[in-house]
Amino acid sequence: MGVEARIVLFAADEQAAVRAAQAAFAEIARLEAAFSDWRDDSELSQLAERAGCGPVPVSQDLFDVLWRAREVSEATDGAFDVTVGPLVRLWRAARRAGTLPAAAELARARALVGWGLVALDARARTVALAKPGMRLDLGGIGKGHAGQRAVDLLADLGHARALVQMGGDVVCGAPPPGRDGWQIDVDGRRVLVARRAVATSGDAAQHVVIDGVRYGHVVDPRTGLGAQGARQVTIEAADGATADALATAGALLARDQLGAVLDGLGARLLGGEPAAGQRSSAAHPEADPGAGP
Repeated sequence: MGVEARIVLFAADEQAAVRAAQAAFAEIARLEAAFSDWRDDSELSQLAERAGCGPVPVSQDLFDVLWRAREVSEATDGAFDVTVGPLVRLWRAARRAGTLPAAAELARARALVGWGLVALDARARTVALAKPGMRLDLGGIGKGHAGQRAVDLLADLGHARALVQMGGDVVCGAPPPGRDGWQIDVDGRRVLVARRAVATSGDAAQHVVIDGVRYGHVVDPRTGLGAQGARQVTIEAADGATADALATAGALLARDQLGAVLDGLGARLLGGEPAAGQRSSAAHPEADPGAGP
């Protein structure tokens, strides 16, 4: 996932807090090892090695994140799509070279992309990738899933009043003592959040200009190129994975399309101005919880 993880929690004493935080960090590291598309030994990479070979048994964690990914893919009509892996690899190379991918390369990669090419069997807990060469990329949902798992683990350990931040993803547990929620900075205003998650996605920090056109780092599965339009959005949803995935899709969808998707999934748009005017989400649990938007 390649981002720094930050944990804030309330505990009876320092030793208990340290033990709980260590367990949560270990959980994040475990999921990073399973979901990485950079590591050849990750579960995700091993699944890609068996693309086109039929159903493959997977861990509960990988199955759960792919199930949620499919739900968001269907809701966004493919604007969010974890099968975008071949296009992401191609776009990474294009960004480094400062040139657009060749049309033939783009066509080959796009032929391997489509959320309908992934078959999930809940009873057998298997995943089948329909075509050899397919690769999954969990960059648009993995951080949120890992943050949510860490918050859930902390609650299981008796520390429900906790917050986990991973890059632009913030997962909030129960609020701090005596407060109604955790304070999240969005576009310079403070929003109270409890037992929900907030995610920001867009090209404010990562973009490239090729032939005079600005492209973001979020790859549009429908075009195979980085998103255009300098847009960044912040989404609040019931859990980390959903917020993360919806923020990724939100950087690609028109506002009216996004609104309909959010309504259907019980989420809401917290910020959506052009990227130049945005700030990444940041938690401020020490601030006055009474400050509203």
